[in-house]
Amino acid sequence: MKTVLIIYPHWVPANLAGVQRPRLIGNYLKHFGWDPLLLTVASQYYEEPLDPLMEMTVSKDIEVVYTKAFNVTKPRLIGDIGLRAFPFLKKQAIELCAKRKIDFIWIPIPSFYTAILGRQLHDRTGIPYGIDYIDPWVRDITNQNNLRAKLSQIVARTLEPYAIKKAALITGVSTPYYQPAIDRSFKKAPVHAGMPYGFDPNDHMINLDEIRLPWNDMPNCRPWIYAGAFLPNSHLFVQSFFEAIAGLKKAGKWDNTIKLFFVGTGPYPAKRITAYAKDFGIEDIVIEHRERFPFLHVLNFLSKADRVMLFGSTEKHYTASKTFQCLLSNRPVFSMLHADSSAVDVIKSARADAFLFEYHDGDTTTTIVRQLNTMLVDLQNIDIKEWSPNLDSLEQYSSKQSARVLAEAMDKAIGQ
Repeated sequence: MKTVLIIYPHWVPANLAGVQRPRLIGNYLKHFGWDPLLLTVASQYYEEPLDPLMEMTVSKDIEVVYTKAFNVTKPRLIGDIGLRAFPFLKKQAIELCAKRKIDFIWIPIPSFYTAILGRQLHDRTGIPYGIDYIDPWVRDITNQNNLRAKLSQIVARTLEPYAIKKAALITGVSTPYYQPAIDRSFKKAPVHAGMPYGFDPNDHMINLDEIRLPWNDMPNCRPWIYAGAFLPNSHLFVQSFFEAIAGLKKAGKWDNTIKLFFVGTGPYPAKRITAYAKDFGIEDIVIEHRERFPFLHVLNFLSKADRVMLFGSTEKHYTASKTFQCLLSNRPVFSMLHADSSAVDVIKSARADAFLFEYHDGDTTTTIVRQLNTMLVDLQNIDIKEWSPNLDSLEQYSSKQSARVLAEAMDKAIGQ
């Protein structure tokens, strides 16, 4: 067995989307000849609420080494755990590389600053490394005018070329996430591979009978649910969706027992979902819980809802990793995605595209609403027994398959 040192500063019981990347892939790496050794930060240094249930989702094949970080100061000057833990991660990684036979170092980002460790460890030990793009480091911020976002991109354009220049492997949740970085920093592209988060079917077999559902206090409602962060480039979709519903209500074509739940949307800085609802006079049917829920709670919410909603992004590279959670809920899925998003292919391969809206660049609100009207009428009326997606088609997107892709890419990278 070869050993891959995975460096990621958050780990279970952290309830963050990024934790899923090393967890889902790490759970299956041993099947393909790689022992996962995870270097992370002890949970007492996390700012985020912890989710002890996440322990249920981790394979015992993953060996974990913990280090510490600087505490968050008051006032809060540095929150990013990649920065707060950087010297401790570096010291512990050097010790592991000296004491253990490490064949490869793999660093998912963000936190973006940990990418620098790959270059520094390689320069010191000669061990090849790879950077995995959960999100693009250099990205489009035209819809964000705050100084913090602008400064972060200045830093990104400075540090990214240094961090990835000597990487033997570049991976990401999809090729468009990392291809611009390769184009910017390499004359000859290194080994690279795109693989989605995927899903672990074992997660969806964990049933939590005693959890409180967001609609427990509304016994006669039909809950439709969106679970996950509200994205900077999702606003057009939600605005059009609400406008279409308002029109259907006015025409008497909307079931007033339907309630729209948006949970775990996060502290996004732009216009609130509830503000859009108020604009169209449907604030009485829109409920938003911005706080994050435990991962397994979310899976159970989805499987117990009447309908599941998936709002992607007007950016074509967005992959919508939550697509798999939605499809595996076995509930009818309403989705709005860029036509070129890889999530569209996933949905179509599962024959779950009856209620898929495909956005094309330049589509106006009027165009979108017109297409949604008929779709939403049909979505209300479909019998759950008529919803039968081909879940077998999803195997190619499973976390086990993603682990296979990563293992083969690392084999190729160390063979060069």
